[in-house]
Amino acid sequence: MDTVSISKFKATCLAALERVRRTRRPLRVTRFGRPVADIVPPSVDVDETRTWPGSFADSAEIIGDLVAPLGVEWEAMNVTATKPTKKTRTIKRTTKKR
Repeated sequence: MDTVSISKFKATCLAALERVRRTRRPLRVTRFGRPVADIVPPSVDVDETRTWPGSFADSAEIIGDLVAPLGVEWEAMNVTATKPTKKTRTIKRTTKKR
């Protein structure tokens, strides 16, 4: 495992991260000789072609009609509107003129 001081890591952060990614060797960052962080490569290679929005555009197949009713009655369709109770009242707010 390579070791680098925190001040050198701060100055060369992007290059150090790229080196860890490319060589797949971890990097230990130290402060006053004591370890503060270990930079490790990702455990799995990320498929970079599938990371942008819309990348799964042609990866699914639609079978059947998407907007046709299913023929199943939903519980939400059976709910009826409730009337307000006597405790409910409308409060009118007025604005004062100055």
